[in-house]
Amino acid sequence: MAAPKVERFSSALIPLPAENVDTDQIVPARYLKVVVKPGLADALFHDWRFNEDGSKKTPPFVLDDPRFAGRGILIAGDNFGTGSSREHAPWALDAFGIKAIISTSFADIFKNNALKNGILPIVVDAALHAQLMEAARSGDAAQASVDLASATLTTPSGTAVKFAIDPFAQKMLLAGLDELDFVRSKSADIEAHERAHPGTVNTKAPQAAK
Repeated sequence: MAAPKVERFSSALIPLPAENVDTDQIVPARYLKVVVKPGLADALFHDWRFNEDGSKKTPPFVLDDPRFAGRGILIAGDNFGTGSSREHAPWALDAFGIKAIISTSFADIFKNNALKNGILPIVVDAALHAQLMEAARSGDAAQASVDLASATLTTPSGTAVKFAIDPFAQKMLLAGLDELDFVRSKSADIEAHERAHPGTVNTKAPQAAK
Protein backbone atom coordinates (compact mmCIF):
# COMPACT_ATOMS: atom_id res chain seq x y z
CA MET A 1 0.00 0.00 0.00
CA ALA A 2 1.31 3.44 -0.94
CA ALA A 3 2.20 5.83 1.82
CA PRO A 4 -0.20 8.76 2.32
CA LYS A 5 0.59 11.76 0.16
CA VAL A 6 -0.01 15.18 1.68
CA GLU A 7 0.25 18.53 -0.13
CA ARG A 8 -2.40 21.10 0.80
CA PHE A 9 -5.91 20.96 2.24
CA SER A 10 -8.52 23.15 3.93
CA SER A 11 -11.09 22.54 6.63
CA ALA A 12 -13.01 24.22 9.41
CA LEU A 13 -11.88 23.30 12.93
CA ILE A 14 -13.07 20.75 15.49
CA PRO A 15 -12.53 21.87 19.11
CA LEU A 16 -11.11 19.42 21.66
CA PRO A 17 -9.85 21.58 24.55
CA ALA A 18 -8.90 18.66 26.83
CA GLU A 19 -5.21 18.59 27.81
CA ASN A 20 -2.91 15.59 28.21
CA VAL A 21 -5.10 13.39 26.02
CA ASP A 22 -3.38 10.00 25.99
CA THR A 23 -3.35 7.28 23.37
CA ASP A 24 -5.60 5.01 25.46
CA GLN A 25 -8.25 7.72 25.33
CA ILE A 26 -7.71 8.17 21.59
CA VAL A 27 -8.03 4.40 21.02
CA PRO A 28 -8.83 2.14 24.00
CA ALA A 29 -6.47 -0.82 24.39
CA ARG A 30 -9.17 -3.39 23.57
CA TYR A 31 -9.08 -2.23 19.93
CA LEU A 32 -5.36 -2.85 19.43
CA LYS A 33 -6.02 -6.23 17.77
CA VAL A 34 -7.81 -4.50 14.89
CA VAL A 35 -5.58 -4.58 11.80
CA VAL A 36 -7.90 -2.96 9.23
CA LYS A 37 -7.50 0.80 9.44
CA PRO A 38 -10.98 1.80 8.15
CA GLY A 39 -12.52 -0.30 10.93
CA LEU A 40 -10.99 1.98 13.54
CA ALA A 41 -13.16 5.02 12.85
CA ASP A 42 -15.65 4.02 15.57
CA ALA A 43 -12.81 3.19 17.96
CA LEU A 44 -11.63 6.82 17.91
CA PHE A 45 -12.38 8.31 21.35
CA HIS A 46 -14.80 5.43 21.73
CA ASP A 47 -15.35 5.71 25.48
CA TRP A 48 -16.01 9.43 25.17
CA ARG A 49 -18.47 8.95 22.29
CA PHE A 50 -20.46 5.82 23.10
CA ASN A 51 -22.49 4.37 25.96
CA GLU A 52 -21.92 0.77 27.10
CA ASP A 53 -24.82 -0.42 24.90
CA GLY A 54 -23.14 1.09 21.81
CA SER A 55 -25.46 4.07 21.48
CA LYS A 56 -23.94 7.52 21.11
CA LYS A 57 -23.90 9.73 24.16
CA THR A 58 -26.26 12.65 24.67
CA PRO A 59 -25.25 15.39 24.24
CA PRO A 60 -22.94 14.06 21.55
CA PHE A 61 -19.18 14.12 21.82
CA VAL A 62 -17.68 16.84 19.63
CA LEU A 63 -16.79 14.41 16.82
CA ASP A 64 -20.45 13.43 16.56
CA ASP A 65 -21.84 16.95 16.90
CA PRO A 66 -23.59 17.81 13.60
CA ARG A 67 -22.05 21.29 13.73
CA PHE A 68 -18.60 19.79 13.19
CA ALA A 69 -19.45 16.98 10.76
CA GLY A 70 -17.02 16.48 7.89
CA ARG A 71 -14.26 18.61 9.36
CA GLY A 72 -10.67 17.40 9.14
CA ILE A 73 -8.59 19.64 11.42
CA LEU A 74 -8.69 19.02 15.16
CA ILE A 75 -7.57 21.74 17.57
CA ALA A 76 -6.58 20.01 20.79
CA GLY A 77 -5.32 20.92 24.23
CA ASP A 78 -1.67 20.85 25.29
CA ASN A 79 0.44 17.67 25.31
CA PHE A 80 -1.74 15.71 22.91
CA GLY A 81 -0.96 12.02 22.35
CA THR A 82 0.84 11.28 25.61
CA GLY A 83 1.04 7.73 26.95
CA SER A 84 1.96 4.45 25.31
CA SER A 85 3.12 4.12 21.74
CA ARG A 86 0.45 2.73 19.43
CA GLU A 87 0.03 3.33 15.72
CA HIS A 88 -3.68 2.64 16.16
CA ALA A 89 -4.09 6.21 17.45
CA PRO A 90 -3.13 7.92 14.15
CA TRP A 91 -4.79 5.06 12.24
CA ALA A 92 -8.10 5.84 13.94
CA LEU A 93 -7.72 9.59 13.41
CA ASP A 94 -7.00 8.98 9.72
CA ALA A 95 -9.94 6.57 9.39
CA PHE A 96 -12.23 9.24 10.82
CA GLY A 97 -10.93 11.83 8.35
CA ILE A 98 -8.63 13.91 10.55
CA LYS A 99 -5.78 15.33 8.46
CA ALA A 100 -4.12 17.65 10.97
CA ILE A 101 -4.07 18.35 14.69
CA ILE A 102 -3.20 21.77 16.08
CA SER A 103 -1.91 22.02 19.64
CA THR A 104 0.69 23.80 21.75
CA SER A 105 2.67 20.55 22.15
CA PHE A 106 2.60 16.85 21.31
CA ALA A 107 4.09 13.73 22.84
CA ASP A 108 7.13 12.84 20.72
CA ILE A 109 6.14 9.23 19.96
CA PHE A 110 2.64 10.20 18.89
CA LYS A 111 4.04 13.03 16.77
CA ASN A 112 6.35 10.65 14.91
CA ASN A 113 3.61 8.04 14.42
CA ALA A 114 1.23 10.70 13.13
CA LEU A 115 3.72 11.93 10.52
CA LYS A 116 4.32 8.38 9.31
CA ASN A 117 0.58 7.98 8.78
CA GLY A 118 -0.10 11.21 6.91
CA ILE A 119 -1.44 13.30 9.81
CA LEU A 120 0.20 16.66 10.47
CA PRO A 121 0.83 17.60 14.12
CA ILE A 122 1.05 21.40 14.00
CA VAL A 123 2.44 23.30 16.99
CA VAL A 124 1.33 26.91 17.51
CA ASP A 125 1.93 29.35 20.34
CA ALA A 126 -0.54 29.78 23.19
CA ALA A 127 -2.02 33.05 21.92
CA LEU A 128 -2.82 31.72 18.45
CA HIS A 129 -4.06 28.46 19.93
CA ALA A 130 -6.53 30.36 22.13
CA GLN A 131 -7.83 32.30 19.11
CA LEU A 132 -8.29 29.16 17.05
CA MET A 133 -9.96 27.30 19.90
CA GLU A 134 -12.41 30.16 20.44
CA ALA A 135 -13.28 30.20 16.74
CA ALA A 136 -13.74 26.43 16.69
CA ARG A 137 -15.92 26.33 19.80
CA SER A 138 -18.18 29.03 18.36
CA GLY A 139 -19.03 26.68 15.51
CA ASP A 140 -17.57 29.12 12.99
CA ALA A 141 -17.40 27.35 9.63
CA ALA A 142 -14.57 29.53 8.31
CA GLN A 143 -11.77 27.31 7.07
CA ALA A 144 -8.10 27.01 7.90
CA SER A 145 -5.68 25.92 5.18
CA VAL A 146 -2.48 23.90 5.36
CA ASP A 147 0.24 23.99 2.70
CA LEU A 148 2.84 21.35 3.50
CA ALA A 149 5.33 22.41 0.84
CA SER A 150 5.74 25.82 2.46
CA ALA A 151 4.91 24.50 5.97
CA THR A 152 2.28 27.20 6.32
CA LEU A 153 -0.98 27.28 8.28
CA THR A 154 -3.44 29.94 7.15
CA THR A 155 -5.97 30.62 9.88
CA PRO A 156 -9.69 31.28 9.29
CA SER A 157 -8.96 35.01 9.71
CA GLY A 158 -6.40 34.87 6.89
CA THR A 159 -3.21 35.02 8.96
CA ALA A 160 -0.42 32.86 7.52
CA VAL A 161 1.81 31.17 10.11
CA LYS A 162 4.86 28.98 9.52
CA PHE A 163 5.01 25.72 11.46
CA ALA A 164 7.96 23.45 12.20
CA ILE A 165 8.19 20.01 10.63
CA ASP A 166 11.00 17.49 10.31
CA PRO A 167 12.45 17.99 6.80
CA PHE A 168 12.67 14.27 6.06
CA ALA A 169 9.05 13.68 7.16
CA GLN A 170 7.98 16.65 5.03
CA LYS A 171 9.78 15.20 2.02
CA MET A 172 8.24 11.76 2.50
CA LEU A 173 4.69 13.13 2.85
CA LEU A 174 4.98 15.37 -0.20
CA ALA A 175 6.22 12.43 -2.27
CA GLY A 176 3.85 9.86 -0.78
CA LEU A 177 6.73 7.67 0.40
CA ASP A 178 7.55 5.79 3.59
CA GLU A 179 11.05 4.86 4.76
CA LEU A 180 11.07 1.56 2.85
CA ASP A 181 9.90 3.30 -0.32
CA PHE A 182 12.70 5.83 0.14
CA VAL A 183 15.35 3.11 0.42
CA ARG A 184 13.95 1.38 -2.67
CA SER A 185 14.10 4.66 -4.60
CA LYS A 186 17.84 4.77 -3.87
CA SER A 187 18.53 1.18 -5.02
CA ALA A 188 20.51 2.28 -8.08
CA ASP A 189 22.75 4.50 -5.94
CA ILE A 190 23.20 1.72 -3.38
CA GLU A 191 24.16 -0.81 -6.08
CA ALA A 192 26.61 1.67 -7.64
CA HIS A 193 28.22 2.27 -4.25
CA GLU A 194 28.56 -1.47 -3.65
CA ARG A 195 30.18 -1.98 -7.07
CA ALA A 196 32.65 0.84 -6.37
CA HIS A 197 33.42 -0.45 -2.88
CA PRO A 198 33.53 -4.26 -3.11
CA GLY A 199 33.78 -6.05 0.19
CA THR A 200 37.00 -7.81 1.16
CA VAL A 201 36.66 -11.58 1.02
CA ASN A 202 39.23 -13.88 2.61
CA THR A 203 39.83 -16.67 0.08
CA LYS A 204 42.51 -18.45 2.10
CA ALA A 205 41.52 -21.75 3.61
CA PRO A 206 41.67 -21.75 7.40
CA GLN A 207 44.77 -23.39 8.79
CA ALA A 208 44.35 -26.54 10.77
CA ALA A 209 44.99 -26.18 14.46
CA LYS A 210 48.34 -27.57 15.57
